[in-house]
Amino acid sequence: MNKDVIIALDFPTGVEAVEFIDQFKGRKPFVKIGMELYFAEGPDIVRALKGRGHRLFLDLKLHDIPNTVKRTMAVLSKLDVDMVNIHAAGTSAMMSAALEGLTRPDGSRPLLIAVTQLTSTGPEALKDELLIDVPMEETVLAYAKNAAWSGLDGVVCSPLEAAKVKERCGTGFLTVTPGVRFDGGDAGDQKRVMTPAMARAGSDYIVMGRPITQAPDPIAAYEQAVEAFLG
Repeated sequence: MNKDVIIALDFPTGVEAVEFIDQFKGRKPFVKIGMELYFAEGPDIVRALKGRGHRLFLDLKLHDIPNTVKRTMAVLSKLDVDMVNIHAAGTSAMMSAALEGLTRPDGSRPLLIAVTQLTSTGPEALKDELLIDVPMEETVLAYAKNAAWSGLDGVVCSPLEAAKVKERCGTGFLTVTPGVRFDGGDAGDQKRVMTPAMARAGSDYIVMGRPITQAPDPIAAYEQAVEAFLG
């Protein structure tokens, strides 16, 4: 699968999201809808963006008992999204159930990826709050291995760990990396970050929100990200 830049449409309303993405005219960026926008607008915003020709990552990070996740994925599979995710911390039983629920009767399905550790989580929080004494990189790699074993297509990880995930799980295992910022840009609430050019080595998809959506010229910022990441 070709590498790409995904724009995180972190807007509170569908009107704002559509107005933003319609600035791109003939271009059709890959976009991400997260919890805020989906919970505000529901499936209609997915249909609106898919109707405009955009590939779409539905970022809801499901984490529940296996049967609940399986049934929810069966609902989401009807939305014709291109990628969805769950939390790898839900264990292999939940990940396998998610895959089963997401697969349509004809065998088709969106890409399914698992969140390893959020890019806002630093080593101190991992140890002191989550009570995980293993270093961040090894935690991410273990979660990624479980996701691969469960049949998932890839993981969400920071760009710092992406290359190691490829080494552990194979080059065909997808790495989707938020925590990407332009050189000198504000990291915001992200703890583990890289620039688009630095992320090129291990990431299949980079996810960028505010550095593009809040830029003075969003189209120029997007094109800068694409040029730096894809070369």
